[in-house]
Amino acid sequence: MLQLSKPLAIIDLETTGINLSTDRIVEIAIVKIGTDGSKLVKRKLLNPEIPISVVSSDLHGITNEMVKDAPTFKQVANEIKQFLENCDLAGYNSNRFDIPMLAEEFLRVGLDFDFKGRRLVDVQKVFHLMEQRTLSAAYKFYCNKTLEGAHGAEADATATWEVLEAQVVKYPQLGNTVESILKVIGEDNTVDFARRMVLENGVEVFNFGKHKGRAVADVLKAEPQYYDWMMKGDFPMHTKQKLTEIFNRTLLKKG
Repeated sequence: MLQLSKPLAIIDLETTGINLSTDRIVEIAIVKIGTDGSKLVKRKLLNPEIPISVVSSDLHGITNEMVKDAPTFKQVANEIKQFLENCDLAGYNSNRFDIPMLAEEFLRVGLDFDFKGRRLVDVQKVFHLMEQRTLSAAYKFYCNKTLEGAHGAEADATATWEVLEAQVVKYPQLGNTVESILKVIGEDNTVDFARRMVLENGVEVFNFGKHKGRAVADVLKAEPQYYDWMMKGDFPMHTKQKLTEIFNRTLLKKG
């Protein structure tokens, strides 16, 4: 069994699309596992306040009609934040999508959800490191079950937890703690969830464009208009938040 030093919240989102800047959450499910093995589930349909694309509706089965009377993210944000209090976070492809999308939603409504001190366990990384398959295939492979209701947020989050438990049993080298798993699969050295900036030897560097590989602080000192360009551009709010933190820190050093 996985030994938890703090609660682990497995998150799965269904959304209007996959663009972190412009798309919104239409369903959120959180399976919270306590340090004593207890399980709490929170699931909500949300009104995204923008149309759900046909492609997305075809994938997860949630239509505009189904969510027209649902609460908005703003209306449930505090409830979700409290539910995630003192939790490490997990999911399937969550480091690249679910957690960045959730961070964007919190920022849009003015809540600065603190990710510092939280361990982020992406079950897909374990699977891809060991087997390289999809969630449905992972569920079949590790749990010998067919994933009913795939692309429903609660079904996917619950399946992800079962897969993680089975992975701990199957791969003893993972250990049975969040910390030991992350030692094997590694932690992302990202500054922002969209990966526009990454850490290299403890220094924030750009991970895209003409300044790729250059220290962010050096670029902002030499070319402060680049900060203005990014802040006006179509970048996720979390990217802009982290860029502003570095920019302000750079100004203080100059002062």
